[in-house]
Amino acid sequence: MKKILSVNEATSITDVALLIARVGIALLMLTHGVPKMVTLFSAAPVQFMPVMGMSAEFSLALAVFAEVFCSILLLVGFASRLAVIPLMMTMLVAVFLVHSADPFAKQEPALHYLLVYIVLLLAGSGKYSIDYLLSRKTFPTNTSAGKTERANSLSYQ
Repeated sequence: MKKILSVNEATSITDVALLIARVGIALLMLTHGVPKMVTLFSAAPVQFMPVMGMSAEFSLALAVFAEVFCSILLLVGFASRLAVIPLMMTMLVAVFLVHSADPFAKQEPALHYLLVYIVLLLAGSGKYSIDYLLSRKTFPTNTSAGKTERANSLSYQ
């Protein structure tokens, strides 16, 4: 019971949870982005909502960039904190512009995505990511008194 209620700042379980959240949300978003990418590169006319004065084609291209390219970056854990920013903006546009007149049930999926993206923005990609591997090379560890410490406390974790 004590283990269930314990709160640890940095545990391997937290890194596993970040891995599951990162990979899961990226794969789920790819199911939305890949069909949009197919539409973007097809010869058929683009049927997409123009947003904030942009053409339908440009709006679709931005959505494809976020939902496909940024989701792939998130999937592998590379530049994760930067990758979630376009994804967050896309979800905000979906909630407040595209589905603004729709009932809450139609807005809710985009809000779920947005919440996970906010967590990943704040927590980072975790130990099981390319970001972590790069931070280990960029900020090597120092060994002192038998303990390993991070050379820089501002890492990609």
